[in-house]
Amino acid sequence: MTNDHSEQHKHGQVHDHTHGAVDPSVATSERGIWALKWSFVALVATALVQAVVVVLSGSVALLSDTIHNVGDALTAVPLWIAFALGRLGTSRRFPFGYGRVEDLAGVMVVLVILFSAVVAGYEAIERLIHPQPVGLLWAVAVAGTVGFVGNEAVAVFRIRVGRQIGSAALVADGYHARTDGWTSLAVVVGAAGVWLGYPLADPIVGLLIAVAILVIVWQSGKTVFTRLLDGVDPTLIDEIRNAAGHVEGVQDVAEVRARWLGHRLRAEVNIAVDPELSVAEGHAVAREVNHRLLHELRYLDMAVVHVDPAQEAGEEHHQIPTHSHDGLPPHSHL
Repeated sequence: MTNDHSEQHKHGQVHDHTHGAVDPSVATSERGIWALKWSFVALVATALVQAVVVVLSGSVALLSDTIHNVGDALTAVPLWIAFALGRLGTSRRFPFGYGRVEDLAGVMVVLVILFSAVVAGYEAIERLIHPQPVGLLWAVAVAGTVGFVGNEAVAVFRIRVGRQIGSAALVADGYHARTDGWTSLAVVVGAAGVWLGYPLADPIVGLLIAVAILVIVWQSGKTVFTRLLDGVDPTLIDEIRNAAGHVEGVQDVAEVRARWLGHRLRAEVNIAVDPELSVAEGHAVAREVNHRLLHELRYLDMAVVHVDPAQEAGEEHHQIPTHSHDGLPPHSHL
């Protein structure tokens, strides 16, 4: 007996509490847009303060940092578009919705971080080869501090909201803001070094920051591309298996598959039940498994629960062995 189940709980059904009265993907997308809006405002304000000091001091290092901060603010645009598309729901052409756009936006964020690392490295090497005097060192240091504080505040904000809604792209964008914050702090260290009589301090620190940015590129890139390839944290699979296995009537959890669509998770679970159960009884067990999963995994958008008899649990029992028909050569359906 096999019963496919992918039901979302509606208001007033089965229990006196609600699942799905407000689409979770819409709610989390709205929160993502809210986070992007305010972080964008903060970064633009930070960049404007720095731009004024650049004009007054002629600091090339601060100019580079200002460009980084503008770039960081602009990374909010593809994420904003992705979250907005995610609110459109599904259609006949896109039956799973537009969650993948968020992953593509994450790739763009990683590329922007990489570009920032290249620019920072180039500027540092250029300053090592061709040192340039910097005026108004105190103003440069203050502007660098403002840049660091502004970027770190935005980083903490984006990373926290990104983790709350399960958005790898928003988390990556938060780490990008953090790298730009350290670049801003490097401007302060460099200005202090120049003031102490070490003109090469600024480009040396800038080169170290470029290396640190590359580390962030690697970390953020792994997260984003893992999701693009339908990879998930193995502990998440264990959580799904454990939750489903504790439902009354489930004798075994044969297989678990899950993947992210943007910041929402979709899962498929094969459960084994007593083969003597009726179709209605097996369906009731599947409903309870889905209910338990929705409760315990807050990122879960939906689950498809396959109900199999205990002696034939797992996808291998759904495969059709080698056979022939209608004059076709022997073949199988795996």
